[in-house]
Amino acid sequence: MSTRDDIVFLDARRLTALLRAREVSAVEVMSAFLARIERLNPAVNAIPTLRPRAELLAEASAADARLARGDTVGPLHALPFAIKDLSLTRGLRTTFGSRIYRDFVPTSDDLYVARIKSAGGIVIGKTNTAEFGAGSQTFNALFGATRNPYDLAKTCGGSSGGAAVALACGMLPLADGTDLGGSLRNPASFCNVVGFRPSPGRVPRLNAARDDTLGVQGRWRATSRTSRCCSP
Repeated sequence: MSTRDDIVFLDARRLTALLRAREVSAVEVMSAFLARIERLNPAVNAIPTLRPRAELLAEASAADARLARGDTVGPLHALPFAIKDLSLTRGLRTTFGSRIYRDFVPTSDDLYVARIKSAGGIVIGKTNTAEFGAGSQTFNALFGATRNPYDLAKTCGGSSGGAAVALACGMLPLADGTDLGGSLRNPASFCNVVGFRPSPGRVPRLNAARDDTLGVQGRWRATSRTSRCCSP
């Protein structure tokens, strides 16, 4: 890879293949995405909570060491991943987009978050959401609005807008989200990415309310991201 933009605009499958072949290091990948976040996130406000740079680079270095030793690695090995701020992340602030929970730090992960970590993904922070995920936009009184990556004066949709914008801007190689009435699919259409809503129950949800039988946790992938997106 000749430039950081070459790294951040690769699709996740290609990036994973390069990491496994050791043609690019986990530290290089993490550094590239962190530089992209530093450059663009102040304008779009997609990732309101980000772990310290030193911690993330240390995790990336450990991922490189595992690969160098020949250890078995997971399918998401060393990929930076930010979690929608509705899902529990152990030791990392989870606000649900509400001032009520502005200082809440969970002591456990949601099941799918634990599985992302087990698969080798490195959780770097949290993506913005509508308060409690209620709304087809991404705004809350705690962090403010997440902006459309192609026009900062317009909405990015919601409620998983932070994830969609971060992916569209090349700040993440993959992203997660939740969907009850369109929270994965609506931002996808606003941000030129693909939001995949799986069938209810396909992704286990141990903390789901008994009467919530339609909400799901899903994921995003990029379509035609370019460096022109989110240009300051």
